[in-house]
Amino acid sequence: MKKICNGHSMSPFNTEDKTFRIMRLTFIALFVFSFSLLASVHSQTMRININANNESTHSILEQIEQQTDYLFIYNTNEIDLNRKASVHAQDQTVMDVLSQIFRNTNIGYAIEGSNIMLMKKDEKAEQQQDNNKVSGTITDKSGEPIIGANVVIKGTTNGTITDIDGNYALDVSASAILQISYIGYLTQDVPVNGKQQINIRLVEDTQQLDEVVVVGYGTQKKGELTSSISSIKSETFIQGSVQDAAQLLQGKVAGLGIVMPNGDPTSSSQIVLRGIGSLKGDRVPLVIVDGVPGDMSTVAPEDIESIDVIKDGSAAAIYGTRGNNGVIFITTKKVKGEIPVTIDIQAYVTTQQIKKRLDMMDANQYRQLVKQGKPGAIDYGYDTDWLDQILRTPISYVTNASLRGGNRNSNYIANINYKSGQGIIKRSDNRVLTTRLEINHSMWDNLLKFNLNIMGKEQKYTALGDGKSFNGEIYRNALINIPTERPKDDNGNWIEHPTMNGYMNPVAALYESNGENKSTQLRTFGTVTLTPMDEFFVKALVSRTSYNQTRGYAETKKHISTVRNGKNGFASRGTTASIDNLLEITAQYKNNFGAHNLTGLAGYSYQDNTYENYWMQNWDFPSDQYSYNNMGAGAALKRGEVEEKSEKNKSKLIGVFARINYSFNDRYLASVSIRHEGATQFGANYKWGNFPAVSVGWNIHNEEFMSSLRFISSLKARLGFGVTGSIPEDPYMSLSRLTSDKNLYTGSGWLPSLKPSSNANPNLRWEKKEEWNLGVDFGVLDNRISGSIDLYKRTTKDMLWNYQVATPPYLYQEILANAGTMQNKGLEIHLSAIPVQTKEFSWTTSFNYSTNKNKLVALSNEEFQLKSGYIEDGWTGEPIQQYTHRIFEGGEVGNFYGFKTIDIDSEGRWIIEDKNGNPKPISEQQAEDKKIIGNGLPKHLLSWDNSFTFKNFDLGITMRGAFDYDILNYPRMFYECPVNLTRGNLLATAYEPKYGKTVLNDQQELQYVSYFIERGNFWKIDNITIGYTLKLKNDYLKRIRIYATGNNLFTFTGYSGLDPEVNTQGLNPGCDELGRYPSTRSFTLGAMFTF
Repeated sequence: MKKICNGHSMSPFNTEDKTFRIMRLTFIALFVFSFSLLASVHSQTMRININANNESTHSILEQIEQQTDYLFIYNTNEIDLNRKASVHAQDQTVMDVLSQIFRNTNIGYAIEGSNIMLMKKDEKAEQQQDNNKVSGTITDKSGEPIIGANVVIKGTTNGTITDIDGNYALDVSASAILQISYIGYLTQDVPVNGKQQINIRLVEDTQQLDEVVVVGYGTQKKGELTSSISSIKSETFIQGSVQDAAQLLQGKVAGLGIVMPNGDPTSSSQIVLRGIGSLKGDRVPLVIVDGVPGDMSTVAPEDIESIDVIKDGSAAAIYGTRGNNGVIFITTKKVKGEIPVTIDIQAYVTTQQIKKRLDMMDANQYRQLVKQGKPGAIDYGYDTDWLDQILRTPISYVTNASLRGGNRNSNYIANINYKSGQGIIKRSDNRVLTTRLEINHSMWDNLLKFNLNIMGKEQKYTALGDGKSFNGEIYRNALINIPTERPKDDNGNWIEHPTMNGYMNPVAALYESNGENKSTQLRTFGTVTLTPMDEFFVKALVSRTSYNQTRGYAETKKHISTVRNGKNGFASRGTTASIDNLLEITAQYKNNFGAHNLTGLAGYSYQDNTYENYWMQNWDFPSDQYSYNNMGAGAALKRGEVEEKSEKNKSKLIGVFARINYSFNDRYLASVSIRHEGATQFGANYKWGNFPAVSVGWNIHNEEFMSSLRFISSLKARLGFGVTGSIPEDPYMSLSRLTSDKNLYTGSGWLPSLKPSSNANPNLRWEKKEEWNLGVDFGVLDNRISGSIDLYKRTTKDMLWNYQVATPPYLYQEILANAGTMQNKGLEIHLSAIPVQTKEFSWTTSFNYSTNKNKLVALSNEEFQLKSGYIEDGWTGEPIQQYTHRIFEGGEVGNFYGFKTIDIDSEGRWIIEDKNGNPKPISEQQAEDKKIIGNGLPKHLLSWDNSFTFKNFDLGITMRGAFDYDILNYPRMFYECPVNLTRGNLLATAYEPKYGKTVLNDQQELQYVSYFIERGNFWKIDNITIGYTLKLKNDYLKRIRIYATGNNLFTFTGYSGLDPEVNTQGLNPGCDELGRYPSTRSFTLGAMFTF
């Protein structure tokens, strides 16, 4: 059984083949699988049972190997294992048993991973062993025990490791020196000096911890970075109830704008990084979750360890057409080092209240209008608060449990998260189950490493609209329903007024519609890493992500759709499925040559996507019982009146890439990368593109002339340039496509015909963004104060837009082509400081500021021209029916474009400014009188975070704001005009004088004018969290933390609407729309337990 190698004998007494088959990823199965793994994964702190009477040492070591994963290594020429020994150990550690076996011998031992090396003690070690026993506890700076720390007698190979409570015991001489080490901490030498009890607190090695950030296809120390990258750890995440991972970063990263525009429990964050860089292409950053593309809701926020944000093109270029808007890396929680079985449980409950109510007229105020004989005002004799009829006090809860453990060769982590969310509007519910299992195993002294990940997500939510969670018409009608009316008549029937345009009973709409959307996502991926030498490894990653969604929605015969439109029962059904496959192979070489440090990376990437969608409607059902589960029962389908749609598309993305990082003497840094990439979405002449990048850095602090400036801890200058791209969302826009046309009559009957629906464009190519970034990183006073400053300039060329073309020669009147240019310039500043740090109290603060200036440089080139010189976006809806935004060549994205009001006449009608700046009645308006009347994109973002700790208490306060932007207040534009009284209730300010003169005329039509555009500047106390952590000396429960959090607490603003945080995406930012789900203020109470 023994294998002889270089004079050493290795005796593998216990070899097990571990095969795991996963049949189904569910809540129960994941934990069952995780527990089964425990049978084959042992930690150094496990306990064993040995009962040996006068047996050979060899036989006793065999018993240890059979009960553990340890393998004994020794030189047969030096170690005699035929010596007889007696050992009686019940529930003792391996270290205790070895101490009994080799006591009073010249044999020592040392632990290296799962190997225990036996060797002869040197003379110095023999002199030190005089049976003086020393013991103690090893902890970190917060007093938490460190498990698996190495405690050895300096100058020898004799030692032990700490157990699950951080305790150790060792026989030493009175003059010995203990050497304590653990990964991520500074090694300490502690003289014994005859002591029998020595407790040691290890200090983190900041050069190893927290300074490592995730970059494309790897990691780098922060001191070696030459690009603008921000790294946020879980300790500084936003606390409390959040919708997705993006909310964890609110106010944490300079230049990253994150907005949660409403309180819908199914909504997701809007993300803008360094401005809007495209008109048609994707405008959100690429999200990478543990190396695989995903999104901000792929994993539970409670299961995230860190988030790294790549902001500039020099670092993002290695992702080619996917990196145009930056890259966000999400790293889930991992097992670090050797750890015993550990269970973490987190649970919290959240309630919400509406942040603000619009000041609509109540019944008494409305009756005053009836008395005045105002057109449309009717007193039905009741007093109803319609908003109260649809609102509730929601209770949501989240439970997160994780199980982890392992040794140096094998580890695992399993996480389960269940969220039951309620919205403030009745029946708006969302339930999400997220699971994750990760297994790592290394073998042959880390020559080969395996990683397996399985992520599952199941979501189910109530659909109050066709294909969506929320029907904005319910909230809008709760605002405008007449307060003197009631929901039901004396017979219990819903009261409706079908002749009033856009008006319905919101309570009836809430309860006479029903739907459910369900989705499942399964992500399986893994890596195999071969490391034939310390300087070189090859890694293969394979991933498959499947997504399936079913949608159902129905309206009963009592719904307004039947009362007004005669639908006689309505239903809709839809389903969506997608599959993403990914294969990436990377190879990296890293080596030092004296003062030269070189890292080379090369790789290949293949990604394909298949997307399918089907949707249909039907109505005129024989009964409400069918709902959406028997779509064929509706008579409208047989009459050919219904709408339906099905689609399927496929796309592929293939790339090869390389990167070289170089540093000299840790002073001069450089990085060069290139990606050569092809995509099926591009035209025949431009299937492939190149995306280069280069960046340099200078660690000024390491220069000799800086040695006298001791107060400067770090100082680095960075300069980078990179090219990234984006691709069209529709995979077939470069091709000529056909669609159905009218039927044609021939002599043999009616025949279907086809017509073009798009023009072929063989020159369709990627949008190309060129970005320069100049940055400085600095730290002073041992990094008690640190920060960074970045200046950037982004220019997007070959921007996509739809252009009108002549027919002929083209077959279709419009073509998607590359002709535009966009530019973004900005400044980002990050500062952090530790003003106070004592043994019991600390205060950490950070500040972020960013500003961005956007400009649409051009919309035309030599081949394609936009003759008008502008594009329009946004829509007011009826009865105004005008675009809200116009973007001119040379102008900014986000400009509101309409009539500028300057006064009101004596009859209560608007006076506007004409094209020459002169006043004129709005009744004489001309299209050329319109002008820029505001901009919906914030120009300045500011945030300030503070964290305080006192003994076991902690307090966190997050504040942030946005400045220099405008909001189009839709509710005021519609409900502050007396003419709209014929359509329902109005704001209480509707009959207040305008411009301090007179009230709007009852016949003044609704108009899109500057009077309803307000400044959106705000400052929020966004999050306050107070917590208490209790550390227990218990064999089972190790740590308890309880906390209370308030989110979206206080807003200081001059804006009169619900919330100044409105839509920031697309080409029509800054609109506070009528059917917006109300913003909420939330309060959370939670607890965390570590076992």
